[in-house]
Amino acid sequence: MNGRDGLRAVLWDMDGTLVDSEKLWDVSLHELARHLGGELSEQTRDAMVGSSLGSTIELMFSSLRLEPTPDELADAGKWLTSRTEELFLEGLPWRPGAHEALRLARRAGLATALVTSTQRQLVERALDSIGREHFDVTVCGDEVPAAKPAPDPYLMAARLLGVPPGRCLAVEDSPTGASAAEAAGCAVLVVPSEVAVPAGPARIQRDDLRGLTEEELHELWRRVRAGDHWSSKDAHSPSVSADT
Repeated sequence: MNGRDGLRAVLWDMDGTLVDSEKLWDVSLHELARHLGGELSEQTRDAMVGSSLGSTIELMFSSLRLEPTPDELADAGKWLTSRTEELFLEGLPWRPGAHEALRLARRAGLATALVTSTQRQLVERALDSIGREHFDVTVCGDEVPAAKPAPDPYLMAARLLGVPPGRCLAVEDSPTGASAAEAAGCAVLVVPSEVAVPAGPARIQRDDLRGLTEEELHELWRRVRAGDHWSSKDAHSPSVSADT
């Protein structure tokens, strides 16, 4: 099913989905924790995946049992942004199959958007590496009333593209991002990276983006809309496999 009655847009998350930047965030987040006099736990780091800067900083202080002033929160956010920007400038490695998948969506004539919880300052650095030509619009975490897991970023992207959310396929790697896209009414292709993503009513899971074809993009969207999903326990190869 193509055209106006089928899939019309692909909405891409960035960190952990297109680029392996979560490992760079690992560095800056652990350094921030030490800068604040503590250590970042694995559990708290996992909870930060896909979160906005504000939520991440609040999680940081809470996990370290610190009660910051508003100025201290702001200073920590600036520190984290500055350090992460330094790491981004060293280069962003692609996730498996991601670069080819971006090109595929363009060749297929689908509208495209980058929809990320990362703030604009860092996204601009990342786009120098990823390539702005892959996206019709970009929506960043500091440009919406509420960041992921709220649906606002995906609703804004769909509105800017002029495409109903129900005609969009969002590509995400985190529970936070998948929840946001699902809440917006998008079909969701989950390609887990750092943390497991639970099954959901509008989600299909795939190991990664390697070998993705135009036909499969449309088929993934159609299967979600038909209520025929795959769960994470069935995604053992680059191709998806049906629930049993």
